[in-house]
Parts: sequence; structure tokens; C-alpha cells
Amino acid sequence: MEKIKKVPERKCVGCNEHRNKNDLWRVVKTKDGEVSLDKTGRAAGRGAYICKDVACLKKAVKAHRLEASFQMQIPKDVYSALENAMAEGQE
Repeated sequence: MEKIKKVPERKCVGCNEHRNKNDLWRVVKTKDGEVSLDKTGRAAGRGAYICKDVACLKKAVKAHRLEASFQMQIPKDVYSALENAMAEGQE
């Protein structure tokens, strides 16, 4: 018998839906307190997952979900940088 490999799932902080980990991008907070988009999903630090959709990012910003996940205030310029990175990375 072949062993069925389990596909990891994560919850989007924007829409609160469980999705395949490969369908989400990881937003990471490093030890230095820097917040950035981690498209590889392997950067060191505390992570939160978000859909590859700018609308989900806007929902997360409006509800302060990333700030709650990282337990810190996130400046607006970081949100705009995340939005620009997501827009550039759209396939």
C-alpha cells in the first residue's frame, strides 16, 4: 500500500479560511521586529499566513489581525510594502 502524504493546511488571517499551505504566503516577524512577506515560507521568525489576494490583506489590516498575531503595532508603510509585494507577485 502506498502511504498517503498529508498536505499541510494553514488559516488565512484575512478571510479565516483553511487552505493548502502552498496557496498562501507567509508574513514573518523577525527577532529584530521587522515585518516582511516571505514568499518561500522558510524565513526564520514568527509567521502568519495570508491568501495571495490583496483583498485578504485589506481585511487583515482593517481587523488588526496581523498586529494581534505579532503582538506589536505595525506601521502603515509596512502594510503598503506588503501590498506592493503581493501585487508584484500575483501570477
